[in-house]
Amino acid sequence: MAGYVIHLAVAEEYLRNNKNNEDYNQFIEGVIFPDSVTDKSETHYGEKSSKSNLYNFLKDKKLDNSFNRGYFLHLLTDYLFYNHYIEKWSKDMYNDYDILNKELINKYKVKLPTKIKNQVFFKEGKTVILTKEIAEKLIEDIAKMNIDDIAKEVMENPEKWTKMRALKHI
Repeated sequence: MAGYVIHLAVAEEYLRNNKNNEDYNQFIEGVIFPDSVTDKSETHYGEKSSKSNLYNFLKDKKLDNSFNRGYFLHLLTDYLFYNHYIEKWSKDMYNDYDILNKELINKYKVKLPTKIKNQVFFKEGKTVILTKEIAEKLIEDIAKMNIDDIAKEVMENPEKWTKMRALKHI
């Protein structure tokens, strides 16, 4: 899973780029919900959070409210994160999130919801897997997407959106 700050940065940028009538608080609740549970396989509709299944989500829920739209954006971010933006994985990724958090919060004007503040950490150092450039590209690319168009494409072409790429584990 991408870290909370990355998810929230995507959400903030998405809302800035898509001046629609989202209920901000409900949208953000939807964005953080999938990672706020113990069993992330249930909220990610796959065997684990790195295997988010957008098609199964859309079979179960409609994008008819801000919470579900934020929830879908979260799953879309995870799906693209693992299948298009990173090539390898290790536990060092969590350390990378902690190193990038402060800079991403400042750049994207992320507001940390009270309920997750104690789950976001800050460290100094050099990232091992996730660079600032990859994180920023992910955030900015996804924020420009139209989630309604993506949802339609997922339902019309589920094979494309359920295919998982194996990551190198280091």
